[in-house]
Formats: sequence, structure tokens, C-alpha cells
Amino acid sequence: MGINKILLLGNPKLYEVSDTVKKKEIPNIPNIIEELHQALMEFRSKYSNGRAISAPQIGILKRIIYMNIDKPVVFINPVLFDLSQEQFEIWDDCMSFPDILVRVKRHKSCKMRYLDENWKENTIVLQDSLSELIQHEYDHLNGILSTMIAVDKKAFRLKANQI
Repeated sequence: MGINKILLLGNPKLYEVSDTVKKKEIPNIPNIIEELHQALMEFRSKYSNGRAISAPQIGILKRIIYMNIDKPVVFINPVLFDLSQEQFEIWDDCMSFPDILVRVKRHKSCKMRYLDENWKENTIVLQDSLSELIQHEYDHLNGILSTMIAVDKKAFRLKANQI
């Protein structure tokens, strides 16, 4: 369990589109959340970073994102909308390739509609680093890795060479 469950770059499952969580699957949600939590905490302990993880990163092809910055938050069947016209470039990192950074463009702000673990609908407005983070995790739900949306062919570096 934990960090050993995180799929690494090249694993074909990372490129698959995740399925919508159905209401009848609610009993499975606590176990998935626990697996996501363990993977995130073990990754954070080893690499000293990690704010969120998506279910496909541990091989569960369901539309679930787990974020834990100040407290745990679960996003089930999230939908991004109202992405800002304004974008910014960032060196993106990923638990599925922990030693590589990829330069990508992200929207400065966005909104997300989602269900929480009690199946209650919520909407959140995200700005700057949280907007970037959620876009990254949302891409995982659609089988998109930052390596696929790099700003150009030279937009890769090892973390050891980080400027």
C-alpha cells in the first residue's frame, strides 16, 4: 500500500480516462480515500512535498481527487469550468515522476463543481497555485500527464538541476 502503489511514468493505466463514480459505489469511497491518503503521506514523508493525488495515480480509474494541504478534501466526479483567459507557466512536478519537472501553462483561476464524500454537490473557486494543482490532478482523471502538455520540447529538467 502507500507510496508503492503510485504508478510511475510509462505505466499504461496513467493514460486511461477514468470512469465516473456512481452513487452505488459510495461504500467503496472510504477505502479509496484511505489508500490515497496513505500514498500521499508516504510520498510527502519521502520527498518533502505533495499536496494532492488522483485515484488513477494508484491504479483506481475513478474520478476522485484527494487533496491534503491544511486538511483533507475529497473531490468526486469533479468538473472544471470558467477557466480564466489568463495563464501562467510553471515548473510542474508529479508523484508519478518524482525526479522530473515539466514546464507547462495553467489557467490562473478556475471553478470546480464536485461531490464530496457525503455525495453533496459543492462548487469551489481556485486561484493561482490551487488552480494549478487542481488542473494537474484533473488532467490525471483524463489520462493526461504534464509531459504531454509541456510548453516545448526543452521544457523538462531533473529536480536536481532545478533553478
